[in-house]
Amino acid sequence: MADEMVRRAQRFINAQYGNGATLGIAKLEENGQTSWTVMYALTRALQYEMGIDTLSNSFGPGTLAALQEKYGKLDETTVPSAIFCRIIQSALYCKGYDGGEIDGKYNSRVKASVVQLHQNMGVEKVYPGSSLWPKVVKGLFNMDAYVTVNNGSETIRSIQQWLNGRYLLRKDYYAIPCDGHHSRDVAKSMVLAIQYELGMADGVANGVFGPGTQNGLKSHTLSTGASGVWVQLFSAAMVLNKRPVSFSTAFTFSHADAVKEFQSFLKLPVTGQGDFQTWSSLLVSYGDQSRKGEACDGVTKITPARAQTLKDAGIKYIGRYLYNSGTGLPEKEIQPGELATIKEHGLRCFPIYQTWARSVDYYSPRQGVLDCLNAAAKAEDHGFRTGTRIYFAVDYDAVDQEVTSHVLPYFRSIREKMREIGNPFEIGIYGPRNVCSRVSLQGYADASFVSDMSSGFSGNLGYAMPENWAFDQIVTKTMGSGDGRIEIDNNIASGRDTGQGDFRPAPSEKLDIGFNLGYWDSLRAEAVSFMESAMESDKDKLMYSRERCLEEIINQDQAITSMARRLRMRKALIQTTTYWEFCHYNNIDHWGAAAVWLYHKGVIPDWAKDFPPVESKIRDSSTGIGKTFGHTGIVAWNNAIRSGLTQGETLDTAKDADIFTMWDRLRTDNPFSARTVAWVQLWCADGKKGDQSGHEETKMRRPALDYTDDEKFEILRRYQGYDGEAERHARKRMNLYAIFEKYARVIRES
Repeated sequence: MADEMVRRAQRFINAQYGNGATLGIAKLEENGQTSWTVMYALTRALQYEMGIDTLSNSFGPGTLAALQEKYGKLDETTVPSAIFCRIIQSALYCKGYDGGEIDGKYNSRVKASVVQLHQNMGVEKVYPGSSLWPKVVKGLFNMDAYVTVNNGSETIRSIQQWLNGRYLLRKDYYAIPCDGHHSRDVAKSMVLAIQYELGMADGVANGVFGPGTQNGLKSHTLSTGASGVWVQLFSAAMVLNKRPVSFSTAFTFSHADAVKEFQSFLKLPVTGQGDFQTWSSLLVSYGDQSRKGEACDGVTKITPARAQTLKDAGIKYIGRYLYNSGTGLPEKEIQPGELATIKEHGLRCFPIYQTWARSVDYYSPRQGVLDCLNAAAKAEDHGFRTGTRIYFAVDYDAVDQEVTSHVLPYFRSIREKMREIGNPFEIGIYGPRNVCSRVSLQGYADASFVSDMSSGFSGNLGYAMPENWAFDQIVTKTMGSGDGRIEIDNNIASGRDTGQGDFRPAPSEKLDIGFNLGYWDSLRAEAVSFMESAMESDKDKLMYSRERCLEEIINQDQAITSMARRLRMRKALIQTTTYWEFCHYNNIDHWGAAAVWLYHKGVIPDWAKDFPPVESKIRDSSTGIGKTFGHTGIVAWNNAIRSGLTQGETLDTAKDADIFTMWDRLRTDNPFSARTVAWVQLWCADGKKGDQSGHEETKMRRPALDYTDDEKFEILRRYQGYDGEAERHARKRMNLYAIFEKYARVIRES
């Protein structure tokens, strides 16, 4: 919303300084909206009027010193000119205060606003009256708010005001916002406050959580009954970390209970006291870096000697990378035999996926799709089992706006694509606290690997630990000696993710990969021609052309390829069944779908209004690109879930609602329908228990990369049924299988 007085301030700058040319800036847009651009212009104008030669957007030490030296404080007696005063008045308006008429007069309206500004900052006792002191002027010429904004906490605001009021006269302490939100500036001010209370002199206290600060805190353990400024600082730190305590001078039993909960959450010793480790975790993201973690991650191969070093140090979980993208680190990606070594030493591994991921430009929905598919393929290649959680990296200091514009769409794309290919792996996130929390809050990741070691990241400073943290990266260290020497990042483990301790052996043959569209014309010519000659049904009753059906099979190539890799079978087996069935989808199937809808919903669906009258009701029918019954889909998925091959809730074939749920998804969700074909084939191999015809089969070997022709034939036959027609069609399908497999083999071997 435009503010007319802000617009007047923008006009003043443009008119007074030649559309910004005098200040070395572009003309301000006169839109009546405060922004950093406007505040930078006002800062430069102030510097110009003070005679500073080199103008800057920053209200830095030079500007502050010049202000102090020239005027000491600003009021009606010291403001050097009307133009200077108009700059102050403009800044007040941009800050939300009454600046008078921007007429160059430090009048009663300006004075009243300055008094209000002091109160909002919490410095009315430090700076009584209506004069503007240099540090207050500095706070005036930025975008910090001194009233709660965006649902800010009044408790946090009271802490911010208290800090300003107590420490603003110290040399290196500057006014922090009083907006009710924790932030980078607030986090640094807390460390400065600790240092001041420890007795550090100006120039020594620097806001860095160094050895002197740490040593000092070790003698300030707090427990029930303690009182005073140290309790205020500790309770403030608890509030800023979203702990349910009051900001108080007294350490009560309720404080002790909240401390125990916080300690338990961060896997600290549960004492209920404000001890050094708890202070550390409240003040800096990495906490006490001397803590021994049960987890680590690194870019070095885990050899037997290194595995023993880690085990002897109490490490249980090791993070290793699925992929190496030109990093110059030859052992970054998991090496052959490495996971077997980890298993032999009783250790467990959690996989991390990262290529570049070090700038905002990397993140996009398209990149999310590519990374999801590549990570899943790499995890399968390395032998990670279904359900393993992969941590996708955000390895840079993503600011909040970039999280919104780039990182969230990237992770949304990963989530959608992972679902589309059947959720073979869980999704985690590696990154700063804010990024992890925001991605997780959207449901795009269910566990966080937090890069707390990067304490200076804006995404860590001022943000509480994500609720779903699994690993907390706190320090780089070297362990062991000789062949067992290894550099790792030491991580605290919450127990939320224990990685994997058992891995699938390397596949006997190469796994299939995605279809290369360069082969489309050749595949289309062969597959379509074959189906035209092989089909026995009335072609004028078919719903789709053979080419259209083949296009849909290739559209679902990612889902089909993922299932084939996941089950270590040939994708041609899934393609053959799906294409054959879809080509046979006809008017009777479509009419049957309307009858199923009538049975379950009691009405004819809109998409069937032009059909011949549908009078009978049918509980179930073959549907979707795999022409699968809802009953068959349920028993096949239940079989896969109970075998531990996928996750989900089992459905009941006796319940109409469950039949319709499965049937309708098979009808409308082509990636799901394609995946279901693979689960049905696996169920067929397992003996077809629960088949609605009552015709169960003997168990056979599940689909595998080295399936014999006899096994392929049997699976193709079982999918269709058990009679002579099913056998006759299976023989034809074997020829179709040969076509699909020919192209899959060329692509995977190229």
